[in-house]
Amino acid sequence: MSGPVPRLVVAAPSSGSGKTTVATGLMAAFAARGLAVSPHKVGPDYIDPGYHALATGRTGRNLDAYLCGPELLGPLFAHGARGCDVAVVEGVMGLFDGAAGEGELASTAQVAKVLRAPVVLVVDASSQSRSVAALVHGFVSWDPEVRIAGVILNKVASDRHEELLRDALDSVGVPVLGVLRRAAPVETPSRHLGLVPVAERRRAARDAVAAMGAMVADGCDLDALLGLARGAGPVAGTAWDAASALASPAAPAAPASPASPASPVRVAVAGGAAFTFSYAEHTELLAAAGAEVVVVDPLRDERLPEGTRGLVLGGGFPEVYGAELSANEGLRADVAALARRGGPIAAECAGLLYLCRELDGLPMCGVLDASARMSGRLTLGYRDAVAVSDSVLAGAGMRMRGHEFHRTVVEPGAGTAPAWGVRTPARRVEGFVQDSVHASYLHTHWASEPGVARRFVERCRTS
Repeated sequence: MSGPVPRLVVAAPSSGSGKTTVATGLMAAFAARGLAVSPHKVGPDYIDPGYHALATGRTGRNLDAYLCGPELLGPLFAHGARGCDVAVVEGVMGLFDGAAGEGELASTAQVAKVLRAPVVLVVDASSQSRSVAALVHGFVSWDPEVRIAGVILNKVASDRHEELLRDALDSVGVPVLGVLRRAAPVETPSRHLGLVPVAERRRAARDAVAAMGAMVADGCDLDALLGLARGAGPVAGTAWDAASALASPAAPAAPASPASPASPVRVAVAGGAAFTFSYAEHTELLAAAGAEVVVVDPLRDERLPEGTRGLVLGGGFPEVYGAELSANEGLRADVAALARRGGPIAAECAGLLYLCRELDGLPMCGVLDASARMSGRLTLGYRDAVAVSDSVLAGAGMRMRGHEFHRTVVEPGAGTAPAWGVRTPARRVEGFVQDSVHASYLHTHWASEPGVARRFVERCRTS
């Protein structure tokens, strides 16, 4: 891997400590200095990368050791960071928290070790003074392979409070690289699945990101942080590339088809405010497999783009926009017609709900004989799955890892086969395979199995 990009990992002892504010603000502050900043997020989060993209002007990228495997962390990082001056990686949950029952797998600590990156620990100091030293000492000593290079104190009440915290941390030997006051206002509203995505509040989100950048620039030692980033060690491996991934022997060949035409096949990918959950690598793999990727917004576009041969419906918030999605009868009819004529459709979570007969009593596309509704129960976690039916994405028996994150339930009708057999946390079947449709609650990362993109595009060619 050529010339390692300087990098920092922003972590915290627990969720709610302020790492999204600090990481996004640090990205914005570095970008304001004229640096090309590469934004990254540990784990399967789709929302924070939207804020990162606003801060940097670059696509936010995820680093998930459970979905992709630890061996892809370095290559995917290098792919996203190409040509940048510095990279900022926002952690997930607490520093050492990862996949349940899997040790350090998918934790921020694991990513920091693989990337050989220094860690900046964001500590919520609002209810402590001298105890902060014990907290930081514990995190520094827990795993010697994780280099906690500095602390940013968040929610500090006063100059006197800051003095007490700094005095306590002197004994630990970890420098204080920033202090953020408790009263600093940054408007980042949340709802049932986390922060409200950027696509739903773009102007307000820009203002929030600007406020984060100003706060971090004012309260943190940017020169010291940049110096730490430049001290990161080399990362093993070669930068990931979609075309190379598809050419790898590890990417299973697609089913045989007639001689493929030279021109790309048009694949529509859902976007807009209702469908904001996607990984950038998915569209890159589709394009490398021979697709002309076009975006369709189910809230605004009344028809699929002319010549659409396949459709990818990612995750998002259809439950928030149910009335608007239902009112767009033209696009719903177009999606149903695509399915009837055998056009491949791959749907994850929100996409699954959109394909149902109804969502909370509102008519949807009716591709699947199933009814969806909101529930009060959060379904959340990593899943180990195996394809139980041949589909436009996978052959029966293919193993893949996924992630579930929703507060809805789907009550299936008849005429479909399950998509996945899920082994975690309990054995069950999940999702739908019906003719050319693959629909499931599982969010998957195609970089782990690039052959699914090639299989999907080839099915689009021959449908």
